[in-house]
Amino acid sequence: MNGRVILDTNIIIALFEQERSAEYGLSRTEDSHVPSIALGELYFGAVRSGRPKENATRIDRFVATSKVLVPDAESARHYGAIRDALRRQGRPIPDNDIWIAAIALQHGLTLITRDAHFREIEGLTTEDWR
Repeated sequence: MNGRVILDTNIIIALFEQERSAEYGLSRTEDSHVPSIALGELYFGAVRSGRPKENATRIDRFVATSKVLVPDAESARHYGAIRDALRRQGRPIPDNDIWIAAIALQHGLTLITRDAHFREIEGLTTEDWR
């Protein structure tokens, strides 16, 4: 790992659940980031949960101490290239995950995730903190 990472939604959830492997992984990073797309997924989960207010507050606290990256024109270029490559390979993945990968590639970050389908994206470095 290069020490500069971006966290997928499932890793943020693991941090919320205080999983030791995720906490240890985060402690070894130099610079961690969160894609705004993952935050949208988290807030969606909070709204649908049995404790929406509590969960949204936990996300708000996390956001306050995080470096959030948002998609822009350059990440949109990466998105288009990734989506086309996956289409040609016949290996589509969820659109939100393509955006997360695009932001990771744009900024040269290692994507920390538990989703194996990210391995289909050429040039994307991933790591699993289990």
